Amino acid sequence: MQTPVDSLDIDVLGPYLEAHVDGYTGPATIEKFADGQSNPTFKVSAASGDYVLRRQPPGELLKSAHAVDREYRVLAALANSEVPVARVFHLCEDCSIVGSMFYVMQYCPGRIFWDAAIPEVNKTERTGIYVEMSRVLAALHQVDIEAAGLNDFGKPGNYFERQFDRWSSQYRASALRKIDAMEALIDWLGDNLPKDDGRVSLVHGDYRLDNMIFDSEQPRVIALLDWELSTLGHPFADVGYQCMQLRMPDRQGSISGLRGRNLGELGIPTEAEYVASYCERMGIAGIDNFGFYVAFSFFRLAAIIQGVAKRAVDGNASNRNAAAMGEYVAPMAELGLEAR
Repeated sequence: MQTPVDSLDIDVLGPYLEAHVDGYTGPATIEKFADGQSNPTFKVSAASGDYVLRRQPPGELLKSAHAVDREYRVLAALANSEVPVARVFHLCEDCSIVGSMFYVMQYCPGRIFWDAAIPEVNKTERTGIYVEMSRVLAALHQVDIEAAGLNDFGKPGNYFERQFDRWSSQYRASALRKIDAMEALIDWLGDNLPKDDGRVSLVHGDYRLDNMIFDSEQPRVIALLDWELSTLGHPFADVGYQCMQLRMPDRQGSISGLRGRNLGELGIPTEAEYVASYCERMGIAGIDNFGFYVAFSFFRLAAIIQGVAKRAVDGNASNRNAAAMGEYVAPMAELGLEAR
């Protein structure tokens, strides 16, 4: 049985797209992508070609969550940059069309890897994929914010202080029970927030392997996806966030990890090697206090997962497995405490 988050009315949507997306012609079929926990995303297969439609979930949402309008804006701004992104065609802020705000973008056929060990490829290509992720991350953090027209894409002040306040608040708003590890992690982070060092860049906010589409043949990213959490902030937040996979168990919720795996045998860099590669691309000597950035990333991910579980309770989650996600909040918090 389909719920409002799973389906779209093509009889209403089709004429709207024909009127607002250049070159679009129907008829069309719509299929919801099964994976992902955030904004419901659909493949629209029309007579004029394939498109992707990404919408806010219906129902009451947490403040500032599911900001597809921000996604659209940053994707449009990066269209001619060194950061590979899908082309965007239209943003619809009229919620009467599909029940919530949405945007339409290019469909990019390619490969998405869900397992951090990337068993689908050989060792050489696996190394190339991790090198490519480092390259794209550095390119993102070197975007000229002013030239991209994104000067006002984030608030001024200490990024980690703002993010800590935001996600602590959102976690409290979505918590279903008290989790001791999460409380301890929140306390530690609040006592150890770093001083503002003046570094500001465009940050993705959810930079990880399965948010990238790779070329079908080469270890090359053709589209970085899921920009919902992007903002102006501290670049080391993205680095810490991606390195979580190196510290996570083989399978933790919807994210696979590499803890305990033989990275040399796999052709995957260690955390120290990956961070050093990123720093070389950025022209910096290193990252002090890296444990904080990883611990903060686990905290933020735990807060996001809690929000997914709360939406399941409220009946408007995008993924049918969302209800089970709440079980992973405590393990994420424990990994955050371990990273200190």
